[in-house]
Amino acid sequence: MSNIPPSQPILTADQLRQAAADETRLRYLLMDLANRLPDVISLGQGDPDLDTPPHVIAAAQDAIRNGRADIPAPPEGLPELREAIACKLQRDNHIPAEADNLLVTNGSQEALYLVVQGLLDPGDEILVPDPRYSGYDQAIQQAGGKVVFLPTMPEHDFELQPQVVAESATAHAKVLLLITPGNPTASIISPTNLRAIANIARERGLIVISDEIYEKHIYPPGEHLSIASLSGMFERTVTINGFSKSYAMTGWRVGYVAAPSEFIRVLTTLKRSVSRRTTTVSQYAALAALNGPQDFLEGYHAIYSRRRAILLNGLRQLGFYCAEPLGAFFIFVNAAATGMPALELCYRLLNEGHVLIFPGDSFGEKWTDWLRVSYLQDESALQEALARIARVLKRKEV
Repeated sequence: MSNIPPSQPILTADQLRQAAADETRLRYLLMDLANRLPDVISLGQGDPDLDTPPHVIAAAQDAIRNGRADIPAPPEGLPELREAIACKLQRDNHIPAEADNLLVTNGSQEALYLVVQGLLDPGDEILVPDPRYSGYDQAIQQAGGKVVFLPTMPEHDFELQPQVVAESATAHAKVLLLITPGNPTASIISPTNLRAIANIARERGLIVISDEIYEKHIYPPGEHLSIASLSGMFERTVTINGFSKSYAMTGWRVGYVAAPSEFIRVLTTLKRSVSRRTTTVSQYAALAALNGPQDFLEGYHAIYSRRRAILLNGLRQLGFYCAEPLGAFFIFVNAAATGMPALELCYRLLNEGHVLIFPGDSFGEKWTDWLRVSYLQDESALQEALARIARVLKRKEV
């Protein structure tokens, strides 16, 4: 067990308050501070720590050796990769996508940017669940869109409720954003609620963005359903996904968009002006990820499941209330019992305990009593992090 020496303050109160005014800046500031401290255990970021599968790496090496990595891919992506993604969507998600319904992007981050730019005109309303991944806020702002927040509640484990969508979907609303499993809450929209939301979208003429990047990470009793698979929804749904979370390929930067072919042509034109194309070698790696063995995914899932149990049980033993995490890599934690706002608590945990956690108000300004805790560390590091949190809070170690 590490013996963390007392730290001097590394940030003034004014600097902390100023950073809190910008949700994305706040996360990057905390990460920068963590880089200046020794022996920090990061429970903040959402990048998988497991190794990229060997057959994926081998495919990339083979593409380099054989000169295929030097040949620029088309802006819309390698034809064989788009075919493989279409097969995956048909098989796993029951989405009736063909190759011309797909655009390969530089990760899901570029995908969400292109989609928002392609859908929204200045003044268009987009319905966004809250709390939320703030990367969407920036893309919406750049497109000139108007965000209408859809409140989600702890008593529902932050699952988006159909009634909330119905009440917010006025005649001015154009787009509905769904992120399931969710970030930062690890919530899942149940199939029953998703079908009800699909009915509302059809009745109100809403276009749906469905971000499904965490689809492979579901925990009982959670169940994933792709809204584009439902009757009449493929024509009005833009599905975003990628390889970073499922295949531990964050640094390879491969994502994709599935949508009606006419909208894919719009996005391809946008992509030409933004990044032109996705790196060819990474696309061959993604192709191998889809076409190669999939049994390792069960091993990944077992590792994440054990970590989730360790962290969830430990946090609850320390007196924290935790929303039930049914997906992704996160636990959304209420820290009100500590008597400190989440931002102050995160700063103390980092400065005194060398544990990096993100405050809830970096995912929405109203979540000042909440923390997003990730479990992308090995089991011994999670146990050590829990011990450090206990010492900072002067509580009995779990």
